[in-house]
Amino acid sequence: MKFAKCNGLRGEVTVPGDKSISHRSVMFGSIAKGITEVHNYLQGADCLSTISCFRKMGIEIENRGDVVLVHGKGLRGLTKPTAVLDCGNSGTTTRLISGILSAQDFDVTLTGDASIQKRPMKRIMEPLSLMGASIESVNGNGCAPLRISGRKLHGISYTSKVASAQVKSAILLAGLYADGETRMTEPYLSRNHSEIMLTCFGADVRTEMEAATAGDSVSAATADSGSATAIIQPATELHGNLVEVPGDISSAAFFLCAGLMAPNSEILIRNVGINPTRAGILNVIRDMGGNITLLNEPTGSGEPTADILVRSSSLHGTVIEGAVIPTLIDELPMIAAMACFADGTTVIRDAAELKVKESDRIAVMAENLTAMGADVTATEDGMIIRGGRPLHGAVIDSHLDHRIAMTFAVTGLCADGETEILGAECVNISYPQFYEDLKHLIK
Repeated sequence: MKFAKCNGLRGEVTVPGDKSISHRSVMFGSIAKGITEVHNYLQGADCLSTISCFRKMGIEIENRGDVVLVHGKGLRGLTKPTAVLDCGNSGTTTRLISGILSAQDFDVTLTGDASIQKRPMKRIMEPLSLMGASIESVNGNGCAPLRISGRKLHGISYTSKVASAQVKSAILLAGLYADGETRMTEPYLSRNHSEIMLTCFGADVRTEMEAATAGDSVSAATADSGSATAIIQPATELHGNLVEVPGDISSAAFFLCAGLMAPNSEILIRNVGINPTRAGILNVIRDMGGNITLLNEPTGSGEPTADILVRSSSLHGTVIEGAVIPTLIDELPMIAAMACFADGTTVIRDAAELKVKESDRIAVMAENLTAMGADVTATEDGMIIRGGRPLHGAVIDSHLDHRIAMTFAVTGLCADGETEILGAECVNISYPQFYEDLKHLIK
């Protein structure tokens, strides 16, 4: 794909359903009794991998595009698959399903593509093993393929060194099957979609927050810090539900930043999930002087949503660190690119998790932004971006990372000359219609 500088972006866009919530709706619906009806399910490759895995374990799932119907069989209703479960490129599928499979009465092997087979799984293997699970890395390197033998599980109290919704969710799902209470403490509150949805499905789950201590490193972009403990009780049954999946803020982020970066721009993004554990980018944008307005915020329970209006803005640098990082980890590549168009210096810290995503996003972002003329220094846990230098087109290697490809599609619209993205088709992982939606806005 090739991109050239545009004269502005204007119009409306509705982004696909939230990837995290889509994954969970099928997983939780599969182990609940009755039918779960899911609206606005993300039809990206990752979420289709989740559907495929549960179909192979005997769950009838009707994928009608606009609506997905999951015919759940209860906590003990899964059956042994006849083949290896292929999670594709999806770390969410791999890690969350491991929590469920650890308690089943059959053995199974999980695998994925080349990227998944390099991503760290010890972070779930350790707590699940402490609960009594039998889970091992087939190649002995702490990565997939994983061989899981179902066992009787017991509740634990576990403290994680990283704030990770995938780790937390794997533990909570295993905790549904445990013989007692399960507690998982993380340094900051990570995205809480599992807790919200499990509660709607009938699970007994709650979160306890501990206030930050003096000296904690917290960005001005967030008011909250301190550790968070998710607590779940064993379940006898979950119940099928109606799930309305909001637009994915991680997908909306590309249009948010595009509207701020490109001159003469005004974009309205419809029905975006603004869960505070995911919406850190909104705080960072405000901190950088961005012009955004939230419209049509409903007052009901569940996942909060809004329409977001964004206009071209004069941006300035900021510091992004501490408790805000888990709320925008997937948006950091786009934020780093946006920082190149801001006056002054932007510093990203405490984001070492970027190294173990679909690519090493710290190294890849620094490499590609530098190729476009930006002044960027990669650090062990983030980046330093000195903004204000004009960018020019370049050949960008996406490393088959969907968020990298989308980031540089947007950046290419704001840079002089032509930008070519290699491996651009990888956006199908999370946003198959991305290039069409972006082209629709170009004026």
